[in-house]
Amino acid sequence: MSKLIYFLGLFFFTIPVFSQQLKVNELRCTYKNNPQGVESPAPALSWKLFSAQRNVLQSAYHIIVADDALTLAKGIGNVWDSKKVASARSLLVNYNGKPLISGKTYYWKVKVWDNNGLASAWSDPATWQMGLLTVSDWKNAKWIGYEKMPDSLVTILPLDTKKDKPEGNNIQPLLRKEFRVNKAVKKATMFISGLGHFELQLNGRKVGDHFLDPGWTKYDKEALYVPFDITAQLKDGNNALGVMLGNGFYYIPPIKARYKKLRASFGYPKMICRLLIEYKDGSVANIISDESWKTAASAITFSSIYGGEDYDANLEQKGWDIPGFDDKHWKSAVAVGGPALTSQKAEPLKVFDQFTAKTIKPLGNGDWVYDLGQNASAIIELTVKGKKGDTVKIIPAELLKADGTANQRATGSPTYFQYILKGDGAETWRPRFMYTGFRYLQVIGGIPEGQSNTTGKPSLITLKSLHVRNAAATAGSFESSSELFNKTDDLVNWAIKSNMVSVFTDCPHREKLGWLEELHLMGSSVRYNYDAAALFKKALQDMRNSQTADGLVPEISPEYVKFDYGNGMFRDSPEWGSSSILVPWYLYEWYGETQALAENYDMMQRYVAYLGTKAKNNILSQGLGDWFDLGPERPGVSQLTPMGVTGTAIYYYDLNVMEKIALLLGKNADAGKYAALAMEVRKSFNDTFFNTETKQYATGSQTANAMAVYMNLVAPEYKDAVVANLVKDIRDRNNGLTAGDIGYRYVLRVLEAEGRSDVIYDMNSRTDVPGYGYQLAQGATALTESWAALPTVSNNHFMLGHIMEWFYSGIGGIRQEKGAVAFNHIQIYPEPVGDLRYAKSSYQSPYGEIASNWRKTADAFELDVIVPANTKATVYLPATATQQVSESGQKIRPAGFEKGRAVVQVGSGNYKFKVQ
Repeated sequence: MSKLIYFLGLFFFTIPVFSQQLKVNELRCTYKNNPQGVESPAPALSWKLFSAQRNVLQSAYHIIVADDALTLAKGIGNVWDSKKVASARSLLVNYNGKPLISGKTYYWKVKVWDNNGLASAWSDPATWQMGLLTVSDWKNAKWIGYEKMPDSLVTILPLDTKKDKPEGNNIQPLLRKEFRVNKAVKKATMFISGLGHFELQLNGRKVGDHFLDPGWTKYDKEALYVPFDITAQLKDGNNALGVMLGNGFYYIPPIKARYKKLRASFGYPKMICRLLIEYKDGSVANIISDESWKTAASAITFSSIYGGEDYDANLEQKGWDIPGFDDKHWKSAVAVGGPALTSQKAEPLKVFDQFTAKTIKPLGNGDWVYDLGQNASAIIELTVKGKKGDTVKIIPAELLKADGTANQRATGSPTYFQYILKGDGAETWRPRFMYTGFRYLQVIGGIPEGQSNTTGKPSLITLKSLHVRNAAATAGSFESSSELFNKTDDLVNWAIKSNMVSVFTDCPHREKLGWLEELHLMGSSVRYNYDAAALFKKALQDMRNSQTADGLVPEISPEYVKFDYGNGMFRDSPEWGSSSILVPWYLYEWYGETQALAENYDMMQRYVAYLGTKAKNNILSQGLGDWFDLGPERPGVSQLTPMGVTGTAIYYYDLNVMEKIALLLGKNADAGKYAALAMEVRKSFNDTFFNTETKQYATGSQTANAMAVYMNLVAPEYKDAVVANLVKDIRDRNNGLTAGDIGYRYVLRVLEAEGRSDVIYDMNSRTDVPGYGYQLAQGATALTESWAALPTVSNNHFMLGHIMEWFYSGIGGIRQEKGAVAFNHIQIYPEPVGDLRYAKSSYQSPYGEIASNWRKTADAFELDVIVPANTKATVYLPATATQQVSESGQKIRPAGFEKGRAVVQVGSGNYKFKVQ
C-alpha cells in the first residue's frame, strides 16, 4: 500500500467525545447468544461496541461472571472478575475464573473503555449454561430403545458396492416416562440425544422448534446431545415426557421399494436423556433414561432419510405424551449401548419459508401436480379430509417429465411421502424425520379442494412446502442495478440454504452427503451471508472423526460409505480433503478463531503427511481434479485440466497455510519443515506443468493458469503473462467460462485481485451460454450441479456458487486488508464495472456491520460506507487526480492515487464520499 495513504484529519472526522454514549451489546459465548451445552473449560466471550462517534477503538474491558442473576445485578463477579484489562480485544476472550460446573448456568456482563477514555455502561446481562462434561454427569442414564440391533446387522462403513440384504422394516418407537414435581422449580433442563433423530414432547406439547435433532455425526465415534430449557413447560404435580424416534442416517432401512444412496446401519433408534430439575430451595432432582421407561411403536410406519416417510394416523395413541395415559400394553424399554456424547454446538435445523402452490394441474391418470415455485430443501405439510383408511401418496421432484409427472431421475427414486387418514375431519400432517429437495409435488389418491371429486377421494385442503435449513443467522445482503445479478445471488443463496443443515451437503435429495471441497471453495460465500462459524467448527469435528488411521481425510464427512469406485477417486482427492487444513485457517482469518487451529493441528499434520506418501516427485494426481468443468463431454472428472494440476496446487497451498498456522501456534520447527517442502513442491509443479515459451500451465486451461497464480506458484516475472493468457482464453471464448468445481473460484479470485472485474462481469452477464444466467433462463430457482442446468443431474447443488463471493468482495468491495483478522482492518474497494448503476452490500462482521453502498449519477460517483467500532478501513475510491473528492459535503484531498483509485484511511463511523 502506498506510503502516501494517510488518515484524514481528526478535525474533520470526529465528533466531540461527550456528544454520544458508548454502548456495548450483542454479547456472545462460543459464537452464540445465551448458549446451552457449553463444554469448554474456558468459554470464548465476545461483544460489539456501538457509538455514533467516529474513530472509536476499545482501549480496555472489564468482564464479571456470577453464578446467579442477583449477584451479577449487584456488580459482583463471584465466579470471575477480570478487573479492568487494557486491551482492544473484543472477540473470543477466554473465561479465566473458577472451574465451571456441569449443567450450571452462569451470568455475565461487560463494560468497555474507548480510546478517548470514555467508559460505557455495563452491558445487559447474558448467560451460558454448561453441558454435561463427564460420563458421570449423566447420572447413570442409559441408552434405551424399542429393540436392539443384532451385531451381525451393524455396518458402520459399507462399501458403495454393498448389496441389500432385506431384513424388513423397523419400528419407529415412542418412549414415555411420568414423574412428579412437588416443589417450586427454579430451572429445568433436559439434556437429550436420540438416534438417528428425536422429537421431545412434554405434557402433550413439542419442546422447542428444532427439526431433525440431533445433527448427524460419525455415529461410531460420537453422537450429539441437545439441551432444552423446559422450565416453563413443567407443571405442579404429574408430568409426562414423551420421545419419538426416527432412523435418520443412523439406520437406512434396506427396503428395495424405496430409494437409498447408501446402506449405513449403526443400530436401531435409541435415546438417552437426563432431566435436571433445580428447585428454588436449592435441592436437585434427576430424571434419567433407563428400563423404567415404556415404549411402543409410533404411527410412523416407514422412515428413511432417503426414501421418504409413511404415516398411518389410525395407529396414533392419543394422549401418549400426557400424564395419566394407560401404557399397560406398552413394553419396558430395552437398554442398549451407544456412542460417546458431546453437545450440539452449531445451530439446529428449523422451518423457515413456507410455499403454497403457484399452479395446480391435473394429469390424465387422475393425479395432480403442485408447482410450489421454489426448489428448496423442504418437507411437506398436508391438510386433508377424507374417509378412514384413505391413502394419499405424494411424490416430490425438482423437475417434471415431458408428460407432466414427477421426474426423480437425478434425485433418487422412488422417494415419497404417504399418509393414511383416520377419517376425523381435517387432518394435518408433516413428516418428522425426513426432508428432501423439491419444487413439484405429484399427488396420488387425493383431489385439491374445490375441484370436481366424483370418485370420493380425499380432499386436499392445503399442501405446502416448508423450507428447512440450519438456523444460522443471516449475516449479509447484496443488491445491484443488475436484475440478472440479483437473481443469480438468489439462485446461489437457495443452494446454500438448501445444503446448510447439520453438515454442508452437496444436494438435499440424492446424496445429502458432506462433500468437503465446498467448505473451503464456497466458504467465503457462505460467511458473507450467514453467521456459520459454529457449523464450520462442527464440520471439522466430523473430519477428525472420519480421518483414517493412515491420515486420509475422505472426500465426504461424516463418512457413511466407502467409495471404492474408480480406484478410490471418490474417496481420496486432495482438493476435497484439504478442507481439513483450509477451513481452520479461514476460521482464523474471518473470526479470529485460534482454538480451531490448535485442536485440529494433529489432523492437519497427519493429512499433509498422508499427501506426502501419495506424491510422486511432489506431484499429486489422484482424485477428481476440476470436477464438472465445461468440456466437450458430459461433465464429471476434469476434462480440460490434466490430473495433477489441481491436486498439486492445493498441496502447495496447504503447505503454505501449514507454515502460517505452525508459526501462530509457536511451532517454528514445523513451520520451517513445511516451508522447505513447499519450495520443493513449487519447483516440481513448475518443472512439470509450466511452459516458459507459451507462459501457460499444462493445457492452458482457465483452471490451470488461475490456480498457479492464486497459489503463488508462478514465478513473479511470468505472472502478468499468465494472467494475460487467462484473460485471453476467456475473451477468445466470447467471455465464456470453462472452469469447474475446483477452478472457478480461483479464476474469479485472480481476476478480482488483478483488477479485471470487468472480465468477471462480462463472463456472468449473459444467458446464452452455460453459466448462472443460462441456468436462470432454463427456469432454475436454485443453483444446479452443472453449468448447463442438465436435467440428468441435481438441480439444487452447492458447489458452483463462487460468484456470490465476488458480489460482496468485488462489486460491493467489502474485503480485508492483507494481514487483517476478523475484519479488524477493512478494505472497501468497490468495482463499478459494466453498466452497473448502483450496488448495496452489507456484512455483519464479528465487530459489527460493514456496509458499502455506491451509485453512479450523471456527474458523480457516490459511496456510503459504514465501518464498525473497534476497526478501521482503507477506502479505495474510483477517481483520477483531476477529480474532486468530498466526504459529507466537505472537500478532502487524498494524499495519493493508486491504479485509478483515490486512497483514504478512516476509523469507525458512517461516511458519505463523492467523486466528481
